[in-house]
Amino acid sequence: MGAVKNKRMPRAVREQQMLDAAVRTFGQRGYMAASMDEIAELAGVSKPLVYLYLNSKEELFTACIRREAGKLTAAVRAGVEPALPADRQLWDGLRAFFTHTAENPDGWSVLHLQARTHGEPFAAEATAMREELVAFVTQLIVTAARDAHRDPSLPEREVAGLAEALVGAAESLAAWANATPGVTAKQAATTLMNFAWAGLASMMAGAPWTPPS
Repeated sequence: MGAVKNKRMPRAVREQQMLDAAVRTFGQRGYMAASMDEIAELAGVSKPLVYLYLNSKEELFTACIRREAGKLTAAVRAGVEPALPADRQLWDGLRAFFTHTAENPDGWSVLHLQARTHGEPFAAEATAMREELVAFVTQLIVTAARDAHRDPSLPEREVAGLAEALVGAAESLAAWANATPGVTAKQAATTLMNFAWAGLASMMAGAPWTPPS
């Protein structure tokens, strides 16, 4: 009876089952070491069925990157309430980011490590996700400046640079937190919030740090 049930499983459900197995395998073993046999066995399907649904190892890996990127960006956006003050929005966004990466370490490994080290088109998929996060953080910084000054005067280049730096720090900190026992999502978010918000507050108060002459 179990075999019949599996046979009638909707394609979309079975495909997600395959992607779950693939993310786990790619995340833990790496793209090169992962085998389609291993992924099929973990998913509880035949290898020909994996190829039927996803054509090749490359397409399977790309599908994993797209799914995990979508889940991460959706989690960050869902964690932020636009009606709240900018500092609270940033805090909630960071906490959602670190919570998601902690709860999905294999997916984060696929995005942060595997996708970026195996060339195009994988790197392009990860870059698209990163650009979406940077755009989101950029808007939060602009909102914070507007709240502070009503007429924000931070140069566009500085805002873009701050957003890039913040996302880059979050990515590195998530990798560190996942590899360091005892570090919680809340602790990681607090660390980055303290680091980022103090600098943002100084800039928006008109007292940024300046390099010595």
